Amino acid sequence: MPVIRAFRKGDLDALYAISLATGFEGGDASHLYADPKLMGHIYAAPYALLAPELAIVVEDGEGIAGFALGTADTVAWERRLEESWWPALRERHAMPSEADRTQWTADQRRAFTIHRPSHTPDRITLPYPAHLHMNLLPRAQGRGIGSALFERWTEIAGAPRLHVAVNHANAGGLAFWRRLGFSDLAAEGRTVWLGRDLEA
Repeated sequence: MPVIRAFRKGDLDALYAISLATGFEGGDASHLYADPKLMGHIYAAPYALLAPELAIVVEDGEGIAGFALGTADTVAWERRLEESWWPALRERHAMPSEADRTQWTADQRRAFTIHRPSHTPDRITLPYPAHLHMNLLPRAQGRGIGSALFERWTEIAGAPRLHVAVNHANAGGLAFWRRLGFSDLAAEGRTVWLGRDLEA
């Protein structure tokens, strides 16, 4: 029976692996990346290491099968990443040439994100200040685990209004959040933002 528990430092490699395994429109992205940790550097590790109190995982008989990570204050979080997370990664990953943007590899696109992280628009963060990332391996999907993980995370975070950002091509992810009561807020490029007021 899967168990939802607090993140432990020994789980970090699994978070990186899950980020990669779910990083291409909700599916496996391992064929796209030379550096298998780039997805996790952006979407998982900073949350687990800088805000472990808001990091939970699902563990089953095969190991870690999913996670939920996030923050109650997106604006403050983006400032914290700029101060405490991105600088070291920028030293390890070169900024790709913008002149060759149409030829960038997946690694170069993520390196660009490290050097020029996008900031969530005010029209999203003002009404829905919290956000989370939740990823489940296929073996944990379709069993109610995602809903249970979401409920546990919101209890811990104590955030009444929150948003998520989903790749527009991730049909399964969009359907999942809409089933949980999230409403579409805005779309820009490949990103769709959805929000939910838990007090409504």
